[in-house]
Amino acid sequence: MMMSRTGLVGPGARTLYRHLPLTAALAALITLAAKVQVPFWPVPMTMHTLAVMTIALLAGPRVAVGAMAAYLAAGAAGLPVFSGSPARGIGIAYMAGPTGGYLLGYLLAAGLVGWLALGGGTLRRVLAMLAGLAVIYAVGAAWLSAFVPADKVLAVGVLPFLLGDLLKIGVAALLAALWTRMRGKGRA
Repeated sequence: MMMSRTGLVGPGARTLYRHLPLTAALAALITLAAKVQVPFWPVPMTMHTLAVMTIALLAGPRVAVGAMAAYLAAGAAGLPVFSGSPARGIGIAYMAGPTGGYLLGYLLAAGLVGWLALGGGTLRRVLAMLAGLAVIYAVGAAWLSAFVPADKVLAVGVLPFLLGDLLKIGVAALLAALWTRMRGKGRA
């Protein structure tokens, strides 16, 4: 690696800089997804999971983790990027609240899904997203247990969202398949 006037610059840094506009745009997309609420029973759902899973499938693990990290950094800095913010709080206080584990789970799932889905077809992508969803729920529910009695965690933090998240995984798989098909036709 070489030193420049602005600091350490090497092949990894050039790749980071090249993906910076895309990463920022995807972080904005995650923010938009957090703000979209779809009426659903028993609780309204956001499009967080759909955005994170689709980005991981289409952009790969590095860019997906970068986008999610940028989203979390914006939220930690106090920008109202999270679902329900600013009304339900902002910044680190929001992140330390009951949904903080799910936010961390999204970050971990972005990398895991992107990595597991690399080079795979639809079945591999779906399995990767199911693994990512398991991580989101495991980390989210573990964190939530500090705020909710242990016997209520599944009823409050997992079960109401499961059907909606499975539907979003289906949509993400469809979007990825369509994207792959469109890119394949563009090369012919």
